[in-house]
Amino acid sequence: MTIGVSDLLSEGYGLERRKLIGDAAILPEAGRPDSGGTVYLATADKEGNMVSYIQSNYMGFGSGLVVPGTGISLHNRGKNFSLDPFHVNRLEAGKKPYHTIIPGFLTKDNKALGPFGVMGAFMQPQGHVQLLVNMIDYKLNPQAALDAPRWQWKEGKSIDLEPGFPMYLAEALLQKGHIVNLSLETGSFGRGQVIIRQENGTFAGGTEGRADSAIAAW
Repeated sequence: MTIGVSDLLSEGYGLERRKLIGDAAILPEAGRPDSGGTVYLATADKEGNMVSYIQSNYMGFGSGLVVPGTGISLHNRGKNFSLDPFHVNRLEAGKKPYHTIIPGFLTKDNKALGPFGVMGAFMQPQGHVQLLVNMIDYKLNPQAALDAPRWQWKEGKSIDLEPGFPMYLAEALLQKGHIVNLSLETGSFGRGQVIIRQENGTFAGGTEGRADSAIAAW
């Protein structure tokens, strides 16, 4: 990135972005602080080891190459990278280029709470935000946080809503000038998993109802 993470997380930048929230919809544009085919799983054990893991072959069936004797298909995530030395997503030493593989991990006060992830192309960062808001701000347990209806920004002022999304909120979005569409394709709203370590050391898990998934304990 050409912008530092510390700049993106600064209070000043947050205040600057907050000023854009008003009574009318605007075309979403990336802010710029002052310069200065996927599977997800979460696992944890009694020793405190936790893993947030995501794997995707990406377009088609990945690269089309299979490791001999293993059946493992290699991905082609490098399609999003650029060899142009002037491109912001250029491939270079010591840099992790942008892509849509985002396994998440939640901590508090420098202590591990647990792994989480919402897979699904460009819904991933949007799903992560909604999941965390549900758990942190609305105090929902992991399963309820996953079950809550989601929204998805598509492009411009266009927003898709899941069935069950509160209609009074949908109407408020319309009044602000957003183009609101009720989508019956729930699979496009991401598929997530969560494990959270409780204060007493036990684990609480949540699994996605929008996909083929389950919680396993042993």
